[in-house]
Formats: sequence, C-alpha cells, structure tokens
Amino acid sequence: MEHNVSLISTLAAGFGLALILGFIAERLKLPALVGYLLAGIAIGPATPGFVADVGIAAQLSEIGVMLLMFGVGLHFSLGDLMAVKRIALPGAIVQMGAATLLGLGLAMWWGWSTGAALVFGLSLSCASTVVLLKALESRGTLESVNGRIAVGWLVVEDLATVLILVLLPPLAPVLSGAAVDPAGTPLWQTLAETLAQMAAFVVLMLVVGRRVLPWMLWQVARTGSRELFTLMVIAVAIGIAYGASELFHVSFALGAFFAGTVMRESEYSHRAAQESLPLRDSFSVLFFVSVGMLFDPMTLVDQPLHLLAVVAIVMIGKAIAAMAIVIVFRYPLNTAMTVSASLAQIGEFSFILAGLGLQLGLLPKAGMNLVLAAALISIALNPVMFAMIKPLQRWVLSRSAFARKLEARDDPYAELPQTTERQFLEGQVVIVGFGRVGRRIADALTERQIPFVVAEQSRETVEALRKRGIAAVSGDASDPMVLVQAHIANAAMLVVATPDSMKSRQMADTARQLNPDIEIVLRTHGEEESELLRSENLGTVFYGEEELAKGMSRHVLQRFNASVPDDMAPAMTPAH
Repeated sequence: MEHNVSLISTLAAGFGLALILGFIAERLKLPALVGYLLAGIAIGPATPGFVADVGIAAQLSEIGVMLLMFGVGLHFSLGDLMAVKRIALPGAIVQMGAATLLGLGLAMWWGWSTGAALVFGLSLSCASTVVLLKALESRGTLESVNGRIAVGWLVVEDLATVLILVLLPPLAPVLSGAAVDPAGTPLWQTLAETLAQMAAFVVLMLVVGRRVLPWMLWQVARTGSRELFTLMVIAVAIGIAYGASELFHVSFALGAFFAGTVMRESEYSHRAAQESLPLRDSFSVLFFVSVGMLFDPMTLVDQPLHLLAVVAIVMIGKAIAAMAIVIVFRYPLNTAMTVSASLAQIGEFSFILAGLGLQLGLLPKAGMNLVLAAALISIALNPVMFAMIKPLQRWVLSRSAFARKLEARDDPYAELPQTTERQFLEGQVVIVGFGRVGRRIADALTERQIPFVVAEQSRETVEALRKRGIAAVSGDASDPMVLVQAHIANAAMLVVATPDSMKSRQMADTARQLNPDIEIVLRTHGEEESELLRSENLGTVFYGEEELAKGMSRHVLQRFNASVPDDMAPAMTPAH
C-alpha cells in the first residue's frame, strides 16, 4: 500500500543535508546559515537529483518565519534600543534609504518596473540579525558599546521591515502598475484600513495580551509540566500569528513578533526562550532550506555582472553609508568600521521581503535569485569583513591625516565638565560600567551620600547620567586617559563592575601607577579568573556565583540561628 510521504521525505532530506552542509560550513569558519541555503539549493527543482516538495517546504517555511519573528520579539528590548537611539534610529533609517535607492537605481537601469525595483532595493537594505549576533558573540563584543550600537541598529531595521511587510500587500496593485483596485477602493482608503487593522491588533496585544499571556504562562508553569509549558509557548507564537492574519489581516511576521514582545513581559520569558529554542532553531533551518530551494544556480553563470553589482551594493555601498553616518555622529573610527562590517550582509528579512514580492507578482524570479546569491556571498564573506577591521584601521590611520583628526577629535563627554564639584574629584569612588551591577552600586552610594564618578562606554548612558546630575565620563576605561579624566589619581577606590578580566587588569595597573594607595574592587564571571586575579593581588575580587552562594548560605544559617563562618563574609580579604 503506497503512502504519500512527501512531507517526511522533505523533512528528512532538508534536515539531513542541512546538518551535513551546516557542519562543513562551520568547519570552514562560515556561518551554518550558508550550509542551510546550499542544502535547499541541492534539493530544489533547479538542481539534478532528488527534488523535495516545494509546496510543503513553503508551508514549513511560513512556520519558520513565525518562530523566527517570535524569537526576535522575545529578545527585543526597548531599553537596549533606547540606550543607543541617538545613533541607531537615524542611522538605520538613512542607511536603509541609501541601500534601497542604490538597489532601485540599479534595477531600473536594467529595465525593471518601478515596483520590482523598489522591492529589490528594500530586500538589499536589511541585514541579518542572526548573522550579526553570531559574529559578535564569536568575537566577544556583543556586550561592548560597538556591539550594542550594531544590535540596536538592526532592531530598528527589523521594525522598519515589519512595517514594510504590512504595507506592501495593499500597495501591490499600484506598484505593479494596475490602474485601479477591482473593487474601486481608493489607495488612501486601503492604506488607512491596513494601518487601522494593524493599530487595532497592536493595541489589543499591548492592552489585553500584556495581562493575559503572562498570566496564562504562570498558570501553565504552576502545573510543573515542561511539555505543557513548551506547548503553551509554541501555541501562543503560531496561534497569535495565524489569528492576527485571519482577524486583522496583518502578516504572520507582525503577529509572531508581537506575541514574542508580549511574552517578554512575563517573568518566565527567559524560560520561554529556552524551551522554544529547539523548535525555533529547527523550523528556522527549514526556512533557510526552503529559501535555497527557490534559487537557480544558473544565475551565477547567466548574470555574473548583475550579481557583482548587487554584492557591491550590499558589501560596499551599505558599509560606506553606515560608516559615514557613524562618523557624522562623532563616534570613533573603530565603532564606524564595526557597525559597517555588521551591516555588510543580507539575510532572513531579505528573503521574507523578496518572497513576498515574488508572491505579489512584483519581483521577477531573477530578482529573487540575485537576492539569494548576494546573501550567500555576503554571509560567507562577512567574517572576512570583521577580520579586516583592525588592520584596515591601522592602515587608514597611518596614511590619512584626516582619519587621524577624526580619531583624535574631542568627545564632549570624554571629560568631566569644568563645573564639577570638588567632592567628585578627590576621595571619590570611580565606578567602571553602569550595567545592572554598576547601577546597584551607584544607588547604594547615592543613598549614603558617598561621591562617585562613572566611567561608561555608552555615550548615551553618560549623557543621561549627567542630566541626572551624576558625574560621568564616556570611553573604554582600559584606556588610561579615561581613568585620568575620572580623576583616578585622587580617588579613594576603583570599582570595576564589568566582568572582562583582561581589561580589568589594565584598569588596575593604570590605577596603581597613578594612585599606589587606591583600593581596587573587581568583578569576574568565572572561578578560574577570580582565583587568578586574587593570586595577582590586584584587589578585592568578587565572583558572582560564589557571592550568591554565600548570601544564600548566610540566610539559611541565620534562619536556623546557626553561627555564620568567617569565610562567608561578604568580601574577600583586600590586597591593600
């Protein structure tokens, strides 16, 4: 008896080949995403051999889009975005506009219609969040100021792209050159209805969803069933995405994104992210495989010059536009080069946009092929872009007086104002880093009226602190000049609230040279690092998990009226 096993064969071939090619890509120091796309090409209709079911793959990719966007929403932090809004918001908008115009102009030069050229340009304007996060994590720069700017920039791009996905269907008849909507509805009315439906959905999610979904998550969590909790998370992601599409006629992407943002409000958001991760990863792989199935490799042979021009827009045009914007906002050359390298690629949103354009009859198949080929090439070469940052920076600075002038120009927040009171210049505490730990230390000092100065990499954070009347300087405190500007020579104590042990050593050495009697307090994340720092007698060292265990142990012992051992004291024995 024969069975229709096209779903099983598509899943087996897709997952199996994606695993093999993804593994090979990782071994070659390339993102696994390249392997997933190649797997799709291999089982697609444009290549010989086994051909997977394109229709089933398309539906599986829709689930992949939902779960991808749900993950984006689950990790979306308005606070992180607001911290870099001054550069990320205008930067992303201007850079997307520049890339769209370049793609639009190129496509119209080829003779494409205005609608096709616009969709093509928009597809080239948005970089891959997945690729960026992987690149920053592998280099340990995700939490750096450069990393936060790049991620904030991508968040703005993602939000703008979600809005484009909502507006593109009602605009399709006009962009495709159709004279009038068959129903005779004016364009402004169609757009107004679309925006009203989107607004109604967003309001419903923010008003009702923010209360109901976290409560439902709490009720399911109380059962203690891991399976039910995971099922709840996935049901919410896919159910809201589908319901948003059916009831409010908005895209799956927008529905899933807001499901994630609302779920983030729950205290179980971290667990929700963890529990849904395997399924999100699996269907994300299927999404990239299905996108690869749409690619015709003959594009590389038939249109090499077209492809070269598209890759140049993605890897050179976008990079130059981003670098210029960052420099205009008076950020250092290293920040400009890091952000430009981060954006010199395209990925998942480009595929979603191009796929929608293809579905709406706006983008020709050749456009989808060029977008896919450019994505493959730009993603594969993105690690090279990051590796070039330091040598290229050295080369530019050694040969360009203008570049040296840009690098050396004054940062208005790099030194304390002349009006700073004397209590912040002598006998003060210098706090390096104003994250969760640094903020709590600062609050404790403020309550007890102990003067302190904050040294923080984020210029936006320093600006906000100064508006609150807190003394702060911007810059990387491993640079001696930053600590000099914080008046470390006359300080009573240096508190390093960031866990980077390499930079902590540099800060401690600088502080000791300028102020031999200063007391130093360091923070670490790892047990080995903490032991090493203590053996070097750099100062008082706090290891997060150790301090947490001591605090909990003290509480338990005190609860049973037991004596607390001396080695459970809150701090280690200081070096000075």
